[in-house]
This record gives sequence, C-alpha cells and structure tokens, in this order.
Amino acid sequence: MNIKFFNVALGIALAATTMSASAQKTYTTGAITYSTEVMGQQADVKEYFSPDSSAAVITSGPATIKVLMNAKHDYLAVLVDVPVANMKKAGIATPAELEESMAQFPSLTFTPTTETKTISGFNCTKVTAKDSKSGKSYDVWVTKDIVVPATAIPFYYSGAGGFPVQFTAFQQGQETSITISGITDEKAPAGTYAIAKDFEKGTLADLRQQ
Repeated sequence: MNIKFFNVALGIALAATTMSASAQKTYTTGAITYSTEVMGQQADVKEYFSPDSSAAVITSGPATIKVLMNAKHDYLAVLVDVPVANMKKAGIATPAELEESMAQFPSLTFTPTTETKTISGFNCTKVTAKDSKSGKSYDVWVTKDIVVPATAIPFYYSGAGGFPVQFTAFQQGQETSITISGITDEKAPAGTYAIAKDFEKGTLADLRQQ
C-alpha cells in the first residue's frame, strides 16, 4: 500500500514538473537581449517591445543606435547618438524609403522538422525557411515556451510557428546570425519609443550621408 502510494505521488510530481516545464509564459511588454555585428564590430542589442511598437537599442563602441518601428510596419526611424562626435541625428523613412527597405527582405516559407535542442534555456525546434526570391534556405530555431506580441518577432519570421531564438537576420541586403540570450518583462524607459527633441531629424537618405 505504501509502495503504491509512493508511486502515485511520484507520478503526480513528475507530471507537475512536466507541466511546469512546458507551461508558456506570456509577455505583453518586455526586452529581448542578444549580440550581433554592426559594420564588422561587435554590438550588444536590447530590443524593447510593446503591443504596438518596438525599439532596438544597439550599443557599438561610442555609438548608440536605436531603430524604431510600429506594429503596422508603416513607420521606421533610425536614431544615431555619438556623444564624442556631438552627433544626435534621426532618419525617418519616407514612404518610398520604407517601401524600398521592405522590398529587400526575403519572402519565406516554413517547413517544420522534428529536430530539437535547448538554446539559452529555451526548448527549441528547428524550422527550415526558404526564400522564394533567392532560393536560399535557412535554419530557424523557434520556441513555444513563450508568447510575445508580433512586434517582438522579425516580421519575416511571423509564420515560423514560434518565437525565433536562433536565426538569420536580414537588414539592407546583409545577413547576420542571431542567438537570443534572454527575454524579460522589463519595462522600457520613458521616451524609448519616441525621438527626443535634441535630435536633428531628416530622412534615411540624409542619415546615410553623415
């Protein structure tokens, strides 16, 4: 009787552990951290998100670059702050610039696989993404451990079937490997999703000329 009771209790405990491990955590707002390269230099990124906006804050050397985007993908701004050069400039995409920028991204279709592994503490499954424009294929490791708003996921991976943890990012025709190191429910500091008054505003073309 005691042995049977122990086995039942153990079974319940194991079931509870399994349920706990597979339980999803939902983030409405938060911050994603990862490292990448900017013009060949190591850069640390903290990407804040809310249901309607995202702000990727990139620190590379003396420069801080912030990329703002809304959930509809009809607004894009790039802010460059270099204190040692007394530079604070913001490039806001015109409709034509935004259309050109969006056209450079791949058009991906996704095929799930059965391969799994743990990355940065997330339970991930590999998905194969194929770009119909170039014909190239990419491995994307996604997790269902968390639920986030669409603004927290690169829009070209919106159909990948989960939150991308390890993937290839695309920007201005360049490809960069990304591995998410963590996600928290940290709130964005005041003014994160806005352009401060002391920034000189122009278009993206104006910013590229600096």
